[in-house]
Amino acid sequence: MPIIVRLDVMLARRKVRSIELAQAIGISETNISLLKSGKVKAIRFSTLEAICRYLQCQPGDLLEYEPEEASSERPARSETVASG
Repeated sequence: MPIIVRLDVMLARRKVRSIELAQAIGISETNISLLKSGKVKAIRFSTLEAICRYLQCQPGDLLEYEPEEASSERPARSETVASG
């Protein structure tokens, strides 16, 4: 998946433990662990907001877009020009 979750990096920078974050924002430590490992398909904006508020960071500090290799990207559309 091209979205990489960097929550573990931000937790280390802020010297915050997963359990502390979980308790502070009201979600389970299991969900924090799933987020850290990138094994989630979605995150609620309210959860992202709570994490950012507690860690005093921006969403871009937690999420990173890493494009897949060029071979797996969608092919470019071919454009046709109508001659008039």
